[in-house]
Amino acid sequence: MSLFKTQEIGSLKKPSWLLEYLKTSASEEEKKAALDDAAFINLKMLEHIGLDFVYDGEARRVEMYEHPAKFIHGFEFVGRVRSWDNKYYKKARVVDRVSLEKNYHLEEFIFVKEYAIKTPKIPVTGAYTLMDWSYDEYYNSREDLAMDLAKQIINRILKELENVGMQVVQIDEPAATTHPAEMEMFVRIFNEQVKGLNAKINIHVCYSGDEYSSLMPVIPDLKAKHFALEFANRDSINLGVDDAARPGYRALKTFREYASDREIGLGVLDVHSDYIEPPELVRDRILYAVKVLGDPSKIYVNPDCGLRTRKREIAFAKLKNMIKGVRLAEAAIR
Repeated sequence: MSLFKTQEIGSLKKPSWLLEYLKTSASEEEKKAALDDAAFINLKMLEHIGLDFVYDGEARRVEMYEHPAKFIHGFEFVGRVRSWDNKYYKKARVVDRVSLEKNYHLEEFIFVKEYAIKTPKIPVTGAYTLMDWSYDEYYNSREDLAMDLAKQIINRILKELENVGMQVVQIDEPAATTHPAEMEMFVRIFNEQVKGLNAKINIHVCYSGDEYSSLMPVIPDLKAKHFALEFANRDSINLGVDDAARPGYRALKTFREYASDREIGLGVLDVHSDYIEPPELVRDRILYAVKVLGDPSKIYVNPDCGLRTRKREIAFAKLKNMIKGVRLAEAAIR
């Protein structure tokens, strides 16, 4: 039995054949079949690599904000903005009270659940991030908009997903720590969107430059069991399990202080680099986490974030080495 559970965070780069096919005059039914194929390939590739929690690489989604925004009444697209790594998404303005036009994750989840051998973990963009990345021209209150998104959009979506078998959900909140003064508000929004759920609640928060110092103190108040965080993108590539070798993982000591009863999703792969982390480096990052946190059963291993900015062959090579590194860490402990 594995000591460490493994997972991907979400997105994979779409294959070139899919992007080209979607530009053709093929029928909507034929394009849907192509998306099914891409989702199936991603799912089976992640299972083949050896991950314990899997999804479809977000094959059907344009982008984590733009995709849900298409299905929310009250959102109106106004133009494209740059996110990072030369990637762009359409940004919306809010012109009316928000309501859900369609559960934009239901069909994709049912498809994954039908074909998955491993446990599906669905990534869902959270209400706070949807609010923060939009231009509000209706509510004139960040919290009012976010709370309506939590109640009318995300909570409804999650309850419908739970009704068809969702056991684990990952709420993506990359905007969470970008406004440190709003952390108490963020807690209220987050907890409202997961209210009444029995599924396991994970949260993924991207690194914002403050070593998660604004997030850590509110962890006890968040209704989430599992926190998937970024570490590798600021770590050294030197081997070793001491503090000097693992500067990117300093925040684990603060996590230990505030979240001893929670799980950590340990980011061990830098998603902004084509550098393929050797298994020995992955091993040492995991062993350092064990040294700081203790209980291996509370340490899950994953990339820092989604891998959509990396070529598919790079992403899969990184994930394969991640699994090898996990096995090395397990052997070292046993």
